[in-house]
Amino acid sequence: MIDWLQGAFESINGYLWGPPMLILLVGTHIFLTFRLKFIQRHVFKGIKLSVTKDKGAEGDVSQFGALVTALAATLGTGNIIGVATAVVMGGPGAIFWLWIVGVFAIATKYAEGLVAVKYRVKTANGTMLGGPMYALENGLNMKWAAILFSIFCSLAAFGIGNAVQANSISDAITRQVKSSFDFGLSSHVVAAIIFILTFIVIIGGIKSIANVAEKVIPAMAILYIIANISIIAMNITYVPEALVLIVKSAFTPQAAGGGFVGSTIILAMRWGVARGLFSNEAGLGSAPLAAASATTRNPVRQALVSMSAVFWDTIIMCLLTGLMYTTTILKNPDYFTGVKPVELALKTFEQIPAIGPWIITICIALFAWTTIVGWCFYGERTMEYLFGKVALVPYRVAFCIVAYIGAVVPLALVWEAADTMNALMAIPNVLSVLLLSTVIAKESKKYLWDDNLEAYSDDVIRELGK
Repeated sequence: MIDWLQGAFESINGYLWGPPMLILLVGTHIFLTFRLKFIQRHVFKGIKLSVTKDKGAEGDVSQFGALVTALAATLGTGNIIGVATAVVMGGPGAIFWLWIVGVFAIATKYAEGLVAVKYRVKTANGTMLGGPMYALENGLNMKWAAILFSIFCSLAAFGIGNAVQANSISDAITRQVKSSFDFGLSSHVVAAIIFILTFIVIIGGIKSIANVAEKVIPAMAILYIIANISIIAMNITYVPEALVLIVKSAFTPQAAGGGFVGSTIILAMRWGVARGLFSNEAGLGSAPLAAASATTRNPVRQALVSMSAVFWDTIIMCLLTGLMYTTTILKNPDYFTGVKPVELALKTFEQIPAIGPWIITICIALFAWTTIVGWCFYGERTMEYLFGKVALVPYRVAFCIVAYIGAVVPLALVWEAADTMNALMAIPNVLSVLLLSTVIAKESKKYLWDDNLEAYSDDVIRELGK
């Protein structure tokens, strides 16, 4: 039965994540880029706003808190193993397409964040709720699509945002302990630690999650970037060649050799675009769930902050990672012939004497754990939409239990099922930003293009539960 289900999901994903989905997402990125007059040019304004308090505005957490909560879920193993997969399967040219799709994806992330704040609601106790489901219901009167999005997101949170991440943590830690100390560490011990740490953080809701994210995410990113730049510095003489190869391979077929597998332009584009979409999650509809909680005076301010997440995740982190892998392969071509994505990541970090393997183990563990925490928030927001506040505590307990199980059992079926849920939740979300693109453009003109970012929104926040 399990084998049949896995085969069924694999077949579904072959279609869902094939050309139709890639065209839908990339097409949305490009359409919104032009519709919003290349909103990407304001990305540094978004970065500045992310660390600026918006005094007097309503919300549950700071704009920076909302940003790092979204980054907690976005920055994950996809930034390490996902980029390695793009290089191995699509060749160095995949890095170019991964980066390009990230540039255009900024527009979609902006649009998602804007409608999340514009159509959010306030509960009787003052909590802000928002996301694609509220935009679909309040902005488009499409409650059926809102319900579907919530169902798919809740299920995806258990899979791609939880069980598979816990499995990555368990695998990385047990592997490194065995390699360094020559004894086996039980996966149940790792699972118990994940369970306890996750429960402690998520039981406090968005404020607790944001508080932890504000401390862990910057430290985690700095550690990874320092290690990344250190390896690139070790391979500095290969950087010019790597940059030329990345651009050249994006537009010309590459024969196998020099540590790289053979790849066509289509393969490079397919893997680069696919990994880019998975990495930054623009269009998926997950990040707006965090954006809606932000303390902000109007939708555009938080939209600018939200879009800066793609800058950090894809434009900076994924590009550096891709350059690190490419220079390493050029420097040691024979060592990487026929390598698998996970092996590429592990061998690359081995270049840092003594501590390299531990650095990547720590990075994988932290990236994956923060993804678990971030996705729990996403899942509970959609569960609250479906069933009300009564569903929150049971959902959090169930989420921690699934994290424990994910750390100790094989997850091939869960991977496939989660990929399906991700695709299905993306469809209604993309529908909402496309159908609301006129509203998004009007809000942008009102607050951004007319240089009126300090103005408060004229919208009346919808009251819920009174």
